[in-house]
Amino acid sequence: MKSKLFSYILAAFTVIAFIVFVVLRQTSDFSLVSFIDYREMISEGVFNTILVSILSLLGSLVLGFIFYLFSISKIKYLNALTDVFTEIIYGTPLLVLVVITAFVIGPAFGTFNRNALGFTALVFYMTPYMMNVYKSAFSSISRDQYLTMDLFGFTPYQRYRYIIIPQVIRILMPPMMNNFSMIIKGSALLNVLSYNELYFAIRVAQSKTFAFVEGYVLMWILYLIITIPLSQLTKWVQRKWAL
Repeated sequence: MKSKLFSYILAAFTVIAFIVFVVLRQTSDFSLVSFIDYREMISEGVFNTILVSILSLLGSLVLGFIFYLFSISKIKYLNALTDVFTEIIYGTPLLVLVVITAFVIGPAFGTFNRNALGFTALVFYMTPYMMNVYKSAFSSISRDQYLTMDLFGFTPYQRYRYIIIPQVIRILMPPMMNNFSMIIKGSALLNVLSYNELYFAIRVAQSKTFAFVEGYVLMWILYLIITIPLSQLTKWVQRKWAL
């Protein structure tokens, strides 16, 4: 245990030393003081990043489940629609999807709210991933379990309450949290819509302070503060629920 802890500490110091070397090669008077005057805007950017990520996760959970139902439907059109939608999303970079949704699809429907359209693009982008999570979760329930439920005369409520939902949630949680981390990182692309998320807030502050190196380092640190605890929580959930 001690050797493992020492290894992690050494690895952390290696990364920190690398960052310090890179920063000092760019500027000799590194300071984040100039960003203090913009702390409210940056704090709002952090809040908006987390908010839009949570909403996008919830939206993709709902839409992903709908497309999962489409994928297992006996109606061939719904199967085909799911496959076509999935291939289009997989083949489209998130930045392109954000721009197309905000400047092409939205106006075609008479909608010009770029913040809402950016959120919609994130939901669309994550939907196939959530659909695959649902597929993995529900496929984990074997045919034998369904036969056993029939044997004991379980009602539909009892099936879902005691057998299906607990297993689905156990399998669903870790990848869902990974997707949440993915959305947080992808939300940085909403800066092209001038949405005041973390990336946009830092860029605005940089344009006024001209502290570009410091701004990028601060942006990096803030994203890590959000994503690393989430990653560790995901690993903890995987270990706890794997027992």
